[in-house]
Amino acid sequence: MPFLKTRDGADLYYKSWGDGPPVILIHGWPLTADTWDDTGLILADNGFRVIAYDRRGFGRSEQTWSGYDYDSLADDLADVITELKANNAGLVGFSMGGGEVARYMSRYQGKSVSAAVLVSSVVPYMLQTQDNPDGVPEKTFQEMTTAMLKDRATFFAEFFNDFYSVGLVSKGVSKEVLEWSRSQAMKASLKATLDCAQSFAFTDFRGDLEAFKVPTLIIHGTDDRTVPIDATGRAAAAGIPGAHLIEYSNAPHGLFATHKHTLNDDLLAFLSRTVGANRNLSQPLTAG
Repeated sequence: MPFLKTRDGADLYYKSWGDGPPVILIHGWPLTADTWDDTGLILADNGFRVIAYDRRGFGRSEQTWSGYDYDSLADDLADVITELKANNAGLVGFSMGGGEVARYMSRYQGKSVSAAVLVSSVVPYMLQTQDNPDGVPEKTFQEMTTAMLKDRATFFAEFFNDFYSVGLVSKGVSKEVLEWSRSQAMKASLKATLDCAQSFAFTDFRGDLEAFKVPTLIIHGTDDRTVPIDATGRAAAAGIPGAHLIEYSNAPHGLFATHKHTLNDDLLAFLSRTVGANRNLSQPLTAG
């Protein structure tokens, strides 16, 4: 299996499919790069070089003890871009992965990026505060931590029902997709799982939005019970100059499975128009 080494020595598993302008797909919590396979296949078949990697601590990547804050995760993304020579890339972040995109754009001034996409993303701020009333109450995140420490397997069995809107009214996805998702989640280290949950819950990306100076697409489901659209997708669209928001009516969080054909069509159309448009992006990747 192919691995690359980050600046602090962590081994990250990655996939690189196809040839052409690079697109980097960043997975959500608590999953792996495998969740992007359907999208990756479509993009690679249509002339893109598709790169997807397992976040440190998840999937096949090294289970480090530290490095789960967003500055460190953005450094990992910078190392992926450098090591794989993915210049002029499109960045696509799902859920937690949207945070890596946002922090990379501000920490590295968007170097080597020609377009950005946030799908069901946690950007700009998940936590409910006085100045972010549409966010998720802190008590909810505390209850998640308690449940994971008590019985992580049972927690994820319930978590993915909301993730895909599986219930009495909507089947959401097949039981096999639920099992596949749970199996991915259980491959992560408990430390990475808990630390990353803290990171996406409490990191405020509102100050990162002004760093998006490339074409930006935001895609979010209106019935997302995992990452509510008002605090995230709609707020990000309002805060990123020129961003385009596509709302999927009544759609849940896990769009890569529940709405994969629509999502793939929207991503392909946007990336075909934007990736490769900016050429003066050869500067070294040094955090600002």
